[in-house]
Amino acid sequence: MAERTSSPSGVVAGGPPARTRVDVGRWLGGIRVSGFAAIMLGLVVLGVFVLVPTIGTYAQQQQQLASVRNAVQVTKGQVAELERERERWKDPAYITTQARARLYYVKPGEVVFLVDNDLPAASQPREQQKVSAKVEQTHTDWMSQLVRSVTAAGVSETAAPVG
Repeated sequence: MAERTSSPSGVVAGGPPARTRVDVGRWLGGIRVSGFAAIMLGLVVLGVFVLVPTIGTYAQQQQQLASVRNAVQVTKGQVAELERERERWKDPAYITTQARARLYYVKPGEVVFLVDNDLPAASQPREQQKVSAKVEQTHTDWMSQLVRSVTAAGVSETAAPVG
């Protein structure tokens, strides 16, 4: 059998390295930190604490700026549409057409017929039930329905267009 010998570095000749114990206290005691390095480390940590909130604020402002630019683009589109509408209203033929369609204006001597229920009989809604002659009690509490409706209207973020 071959004889193994140990070298001062802890490596056994002819085999795997031997395990040696490391004294952590002595190892940490051997680390020397100069005053300059400590001051620089402190300045780096202070700089991080100062710059991180500033960078967060910058990112938030950039996001707000992008949303405002988007809102400006949308508003420019609306302005352009309103300007086209204004140009249409400068045309006398358009005004006449709108007055005839919206207000039922007619020229002298014209006869206009207004037709009610011009839908085909198959398309007209039909009564589901006959209306009773007696008063019936509702199955829901009208007060809670009213409160829910008012609350929902107050909480909604957009208004429904009227018309």
